[in-house]
Amino acid sequence: MRSLLGETAGLVAFVKTVETGSFSAAARNLRTTPSGVSKSISRLESLLGLKLLRRSTRVLTLTPDGENFYARISPLLRQIEDSGDIFQPEHGATGHLRVSLPSELARLLLPAIFTRFVPQHPGITLDIGTTDRHVDLIRENYDIAFRVGKVEGSDLMMRTLVHLEMALVASPSFVKTWGPIDHADRLRDIPFARYAIDGNAYPIRFADGATMMPAGQVDLDTGTAIRMAAVGGVGAAYLMKCIVQDELDRGELVQLLPGAKLESPPFQAVHAFGRMPTYRLRLFSDFIEAEMQKHALT
Repeated sequence: MRSLLGETAGLVAFVKTVETGSFSAAARNLRTTPSGVSKSISRLESLLGLKLLRRSTRVLTLTPDGENFYARISPLLRQIEDSGDIFQPEHGATGHLRVSLPSELARLLLPAIFTRFVPQHPGITLDIGTTDRHVDLIRENYDIAFRVGKVEGSDLMMRTLVHLEMALVASPSFVKTWGPIDHADRLRDIPFARYAIDGNAYPIRFADGATMMPAGQVDLDTGTAIRMAAVGGVGAAYLMKCIVQDELDRGELVQLLPGAKLESPPFQAVHAFGRMPTYRLRLFSDFIEAEMQKHALT
């Protein structure tokens, strides 16, 4: 068998195809053509004498040999890709980061990113997605995602940056209509603008582990929409306090049951596969942590 060192293009094409899920996505990542990616993998398969991928018109899947080979080769390629980082602290960070931020926290964080992080690190390019959806870090080629709440996934590495204070809020007109909310049991009597994903509404969580599913006329899938609904008097809302602090300060919202002890969810940085974070990724993650400390539970 010829040395695998002569098939670097095939190795990279294979790993990127597995990570992104298709020849087309891998080609975009590698700035080549889908046919070029396919041919590189075919040469690699011929060299190995193995079938690594099952090809069909709709989907690519790994063969058992492909799964074993990917598990061995992908960590090696990542180490090579990231090895240049050891020189960057002296010369400044360089490279590209694809980042996912929750939409409402992005509203708080983007001004600092634009005015401080970007000017301080001109060698780093950023591709920032703002969504409350939990992106697939591997398939969608994200370097890091920042998420609120507990994250599950054995192939994900997580670091808790801060814990965030939650709040129950409503507009003054809503409180006037529904009367004072002076006890937790009253929460069952009022409508909420609820956070829901794929038709599943999220409960209110208390610090003692108790939960309560609020009733509501409107379900929404972003903090931005829920905040707007609460300001508009559609319903009460259960949100991170930091994203409604301005509305509370202006009197557009009032806090319900301010003495209630609610769960304080973690704000986490998530990256994949136990991959060692690059220098540029550590810089960005540390910057986000420092910014979120300003909004954290004290």
